[in-house]
Amino acid sequence: MRQALEVADIFRRHGPAWRATHAGHVSLAQLKAMSAIETCRTAALGGHVEGCEDCGHRRIAYNSCRNRHCPKCQGAAAREWLAAREADLLPVGYFHVVFTLPAEVADIAFHNKAVVYDLLFKAASETMMTIAADPRHLGARIGITAVLHTWGSAMTHHPHIHMIVPGGGISLDGARWVSSRPAFLLPVRVLGALFRRLFLTRLLELHTAGRLQFFGDQSDLNDQRAFARHLAPIRKKKWVVYAKPPFSGPEAVLAYLSRYTHRVAISNHRLISFDEAGVTFRYKDYRRSGADRQRTMTLHADEFIRRFLVHVLPQGFHRIRHYGLLASAGRKANVARARELLAVPATAGPAAPDAPSDPRPPCPCCGGRMVVIEILEPATRARAPPRLRLPAGMVAS
Repeated sequence: MRQALEVADIFRRHGPAWRATHAGHVSLAQLKAMSAIETCRTAALGGHVEGCEDCGHRRIAYNSCRNRHCPKCQGAAAREWLAAREADLLPVGYFHVVFTLPAEVADIAFHNKAVVYDLLFKAASETMMTIAADPRHLGARIGITAVLHTWGSAMTHHPHIHMIVPGGGISLDGARWVSSRPAFLLPVRVLGALFRRLFLTRLLELHTAGRLQFFGDQSDLNDQRAFARHLAPIRKKKWVVYAKPPFSGPEAVLAYLSRYTHRVAISNHRLISFDEAGVTFRYKDYRRSGADRQRTMTLHADEFIRRFLVHVLPQGFHRIRHYGLLASAGRKANVARARELLAVPATAGPAAPDAPSDPRPPCPCCGGRMVVIEILEPATRARAPPRLRLPAGMVAS
């Protein structure tokens, strides 16, 4: 069922003017995301007509854009991804660990998204695996599923990594399963200190290699000494690493992942109204507690669009990554070995259904089965006329 108000409605009404105003300052990935969201499930993408076999009722279903930033397309993508991950779950407690960048580094990431986000993944995952392998802590190889989020609840720029980590790992000699304590995985202060050191060391290396760019008020950071001075206070700050208590079981892990892996900056159900005053939406103020945490905010449509597009990832950037035991190269063998050490049977994989399930909702009139009776081709998009090639020496009048 269509939401009363969608991000697409805001983009359709204000998107053309916003693009014209910011021409030359919008990335190709952002333009593609805007176009995809505006045309998602409209005649522009084509679709099909369904008819009820019993009462003859008809309805039109338009195609989805399948863009990873579209609020309407993530449900199906999440279900497909979760089905593929279900076989990797182990019968142990799972921890939720969050690595957050301080505001001073988030400002650097704003104009260097691909490089700094990639570094965030690498530094956070190496931190976890290094401390876990230390015999003073867990002394084991662990598995990690990491998801990048770049937003706060009000769509502000707030890069952080969510990790789902099994409560234990395979011993360094591969001979046994090492379980974590029931409510404790690894010390967050130790994790924070190593994360800060790894990240800042490699950030300086990126600057030295000329892989960071700075503009406007940050232009002076192009100088290496100025950049080092900028980082000096951050070295003394406490970097936040947060570990939540373990989930109650694999089913809870799947429920959590379904909410986090394919989330976008704001979902349609958080939108309240859209009028001359702007876009009003719900958000959480984490500085408050209880019922006061739920707040509302109104932004001018142009600012709403700007904030949404800040979180469009660079083309080809992977926002879900797996490390350690769950890295793709050895995942099947590692999961099989973990199950062997835990003395649990290997999963047989999903059984083939007797008949393919029908994804189409039943007829709203009689509950009968809907079948496709007509295919709708995508709407033809207007193109500029071909440029006239004139012979040399001639000038168009």
